Amino acid sequence: MKNMEQKEEKMSERASHQNAGLIKIARASMVGISVMVFLGYIMMWCIMPTDTYYNKWVPHIMADTNSTYFGLQGPIILDFTFPILFIAVLGCFYTYLGKRMDANEVSCCKTNDSFKFLKKPMIIKALGVVTWIELFFFGMFILLTLWYFSAYMHFWYEKISMVAMSRGDKVWQAKLERLALVIGLAGNVALTFLFVPVTRGSSILAFLGLSSEASIKYHMWLGNIAMALFTAHGTLYIIYWGLTDRLSEMLKWDETWDQTYVNNIAGELCLLCGLIMWSTTFPRIRRTMFELFYYTHHLYILFIIFYILHKGLFFICIMLPGMYLFVIDRFLRFLQSRQNVRLVSARVLPCEAVELNFSKSRALEYTTTSTMFVNIPIVSKLQWHPFTVVSNSSLEPDTLSVVIKCEGSWTKKLYDVVSSPSSIDHRLQVAVEGPYGPPTTHFLRHDTLVMISGGSGITPMISIIRDLIFMSSEQKCKTPKLVLVSTFKNTSHLSMLDLLLPLSSTPSKSYNLDLEIEAYITRENTQPTEKSEPIRTIHFKPLPSDIPIASSLGRYSWLWLAAIISSSFIIFLLISGIYTNYYIYPKDLNMMRIDLMTRRTVFTIFLIFFSIAVTSTAAFLWNKKQNARETKQIQDLDEWTKGKSFSAQNDNADRELESLPYQSLVKTMKVHYGSRPDLNRILLEAKGSSVGALVCGPKQMRHDVAAICSSGLADNLHFESISFSW
Repeated sequence: MKNMEQKEEKMSERASHQNAGLIKIARASMVGISVMVFLGYIMMWCIMPTDTYYNKWVPHIMADTNSTYFGLQGPIILDFTFPILFIAVLGCFYTYLGKRMDANEVSCCKTNDSFKFLKKPMIIKALGVVTWIELFFFGMFILLTLWYFSAYMHFWYEKISMVAMSRGDKVWQAKLERLALVIGLAGNVALTFLFVPVTRGSSILAFLGLSSEASIKYHMWLGNIAMALFTAHGTLYIIYWGLTDRLSEMLKWDETWDQTYVNNIAGELCLLCGLIMWSTTFPRIRRTMFELFYYTHHLYILFIIFYILHKGLFFICIMLPGMYLFVIDRFLRFLQSRQNVRLVSARVLPCEAVELNFSKSRALEYTTTSTMFVNIPIVSKLQWHPFTVVSNSSLEPDTLSVVIKCEGSWTKKLYDVVSSPSSIDHRLQVAVEGPYGPPTTHFLRHDTLVMISGGSGITPMISIIRDLIFMSSEQKCKTPKLVLVSTFKNTSHLSMLDLLLPLSSTPSKSYNLDLEIEAYITRENTQPTEKSEPIRTIHFKPLPSDIPIASSLGRYSWLWLAAIISSSFIIFLLISGIYTNYYIYPKDLNMMRIDLMTRRTVFTIFLIFFSIAVTSTAAFLWNKKQNARETKQIQDLDEWTKGKSFSAQNDNADRELESLPYQSLVKTMKVHYGSRPDLNRILLEAKGSSVGALVCGPKQMRHDVAAICSSGLADNLHFESISFSW
């Protein structure tokens, strides 16, 4: 019998290895195809501002594809829209196959040091902490923008005499007008990619191994470049109109469409919306007046609508891919946020922090350091705030937890609501979006992981430790030695370390994890004699209508996303082609009449939203039914709240019971008063061939760690940063 079992185990291992090998080959093929398609896409950007594209390529493409079915949109869709959507669909399959691979095979492999120098951090004043890889791609983007600008300048300046004659201008005036035009065209390059980094559930970001939180800085770079160019574009046109006595052009809507196909008023309104958004994005304003920044940023909807009306159908198709994927993601977020989720308990810490514990679907899986956006109507009906998910989907299959620390008016009000006795016997209405996180994590690739945190930056570290707790106890995989270096303002904040273990931890369980903790209390020189307040656990009684947190697209979310992208785009193409053939062409063969152009532009915007709304809603409702079946099997209250009265209680007994697993988890813990950590000593003394230096905290702390890792004093340091304060 034993021999039979051993043979079966070997056969199953061999089959799993073969499957993993096939998946690796498939994923490598997808990467190769995507790289080739993307290079072709970039080539189209390089060719577009030249005579070759307009005089040779466009007529050839229109003839070969019979694109009269779509009009001028046909070749533009083929050249600029289809490639990115195709890569997005491939990214969905790539990520889905990655999740099917053995977790040990992905996570336990050691770091490949062949291209380590490309990941070395550097500090650039205007950009912050960046790696050579990020700097390389940013430089390539700048070169593309400069080429686009210079090529169009050459294209138009060759014909400047003809342009000046047609307008009755002097040559220098015509040059000024063409300069303003080309600057605006260059801004379109940044605008095309602007929405990709903020698409939270983006398959493209997952393809690149990025999360939306880690990509916010790219959105900021692109936004600043786009607004600088669009502001210069609008300013130069106003100067040109003033110098040529044509300020009345500013009040024209349709009259110039027969020549340049732009609406001036729409462009001015677009720029106005952009300037309002841009003015609130500067760090000092964004951090001190977050609500102003948050509300004004919703002007992006008007910005895009006026931009499309300003430029017309041609530029819709160029910038469509990024916007298209963003709208899909935003609509799915909207559908998910309409549901009230089941909040079952909260742990109130003496440092004015709260751990909210939600019921979740067992099918929902998420990666370490994921974030979830939370809305609590009793605090604010409109505001959504992101928080790190500290729970582990395998260690805590029925619970999802986030930690919220008081650092603003919203979090302070939430703390008061949760901790007040009046909220104990009541349900707290909560809506969420997410969770969102990186497709994979690679903390197991290091021999030693040094986690450096400041203040609320400890929350991602808690999620990592809980993930490694599961790895060490359930999987045959060696976990790295962990060194947690945390700075706190006062002693009460040490209670954050009690969250290293989940609330559901059993007292008899021990953990095979090598964890050392060094805590630094910066505003107290000695240990206080008074004991801090105990942690309180507050239980809520949710309504039967409250649902566990589940993925908006279910267990096979990436496959559903691929279906939404492809099917909605097909619907858009079919209806757009029918509209062109049976409405536009019978009215006007050239499709250049003002009323038809305006009407077709508005119809195209509507059609994009319609096709996305229909397919996304259908997929969401189908998966909602599947989630409802699982919800019926879950009791109204979680098992660990059975038999308990819904009241606040001290956690003294619980903490005594938890002392055994906590002691087995934490090997050593040192508390330093009145000092800050010597990061240089801690990092350089870390042992191991591969040492991960993970930092989450204030800007200066991130810069200090990056400077040490890039100094060259130690070759084994690998810098990683998590930031929530862009």
